[in-house]
Amino acid sequence: MLGRFRRGLVAAAVAAAVLAGAGGWAAADSQTPVTGPPEGSAAWMADGVLGVRLPDPGRASAREVARFFADLTEAQRLALAERHPLVVGNLDGAPVELRYRANTLALAEERRRELARAADPALGPQEQRAAAGRARRYASLADRRILAFDPRGRGQIAEVYGDLTKATRTAVVVPGSDVDLMSFDRAGDPYGTPAGMAGALRQATGDRVAVVAWTGYTTPVGVGIDAATTGLAQAGASRLSSFLDGLAPVTGPVSLFCHSYGSAVCGLAGPSPAQVSDLVVLGSPGMDIADARALRVPLWATERNGSDWIGNVPHVSVLGLGHGADPTAADFGARVVGSAGSHGHSGYFAPGTASLANFAAIALGEPAQVRCADTGRECRDAR
Repeated sequence: MLGRFRRGLVAAAVAAAVLAGAGGWAAADSQTPVTGPPEGSAAWMADGVLGVRLPDPGRASAREVARFFADLTEAQRLALAERHPLVVGNLDGAPVELRYRANTLALAEERRRELARAADPALGPQEQRAAAGRARRYASLADRRILAFDPRGRGQIAEVYGDLTKATRTAVVVPGSDVDLMSFDRAGDPYGTPAGMAGALRQATGDRVAVVAWTGYTTPVGVGIDAATTGLAQAGASRLSSFLDGLAPVTGPVSLFCHSYGSAVCGLAGPSPAQVSDLVVLGSPGMDIADARALRVPLWATERNGSDWIGNVPHVSVLGLGHGADPTAADFGARVVGSAGSHGHSGYFAPGTASLANFAAIALGEPAQVRCADTGRECRDAR
């Protein structure tokens, strides 16, 4: 009886933190995750021009997709990208340069569609303005290395900084709440967005590491019920795992950096050593795993700075609320790296911080250069 009472109190505390707001937690709109293959997949599956069955975007593995494209001529690949840009641009396992080309075409096509909507007198002024805003956004992405682009919902995108095919090391940044296609590189928060994090990390490595800013899942809006539960993280984990499978033959295992709610996505993805060499969490509310032993890859947890509101979030998982244990706790088993000089929930990638210096060392594959939070000495495996 006493145990049930205590568990009830913990659940109530979590619910209060989520619903009433504590240290930055606030009510938010519930999101429906974007899942399944992109628009145009039915037309892709019905395409018989090559005389062969095309890989099913909803079922084929990245390895199967890679084998399929390896058997095509360059002209055949380009023809498929031109006929089905949204599918090819999001097809994990397709050649990197082909995905860039397909997404350039898809962005142009979606821009034309939104410009038509912006001029449609049947739509209200608010819808017209929103369409015009999306059209401008798509235009701004036209000359960038876009490895994934999906306009459904709030929009998903993955942008590459550097050259994936030539870099000897690669990193992937996974964001937390309030990030989508329209905001993944917002200028007002330069180091709190996946694009800002990716750019800072690449610069800190002397441009030796190619970095992917991956906004490939539906993130929570605000920090409410969606952020306190695993629904969106579970949907995102599946998409992240597929994306990493597509990268692995090109890049080898990547360093995976997971911010805030993104650390739950990464934990649930349970990456393999073939996909990921190191997993780094920062500003984490929990990873929805028991401890570091649940992972098959080395885990680095970033020391939480004193002004990061995530420290006010209860590290529990009760009645579907919360993301479990604190990855920086001594008994979790992660290597806890220093973050001196960082400020707030989104300041860990800011230039001059100990956290960014540590992230760069991890991304470069130089663990001896990583400094622990408690001693300032080399971080050794805690497991």
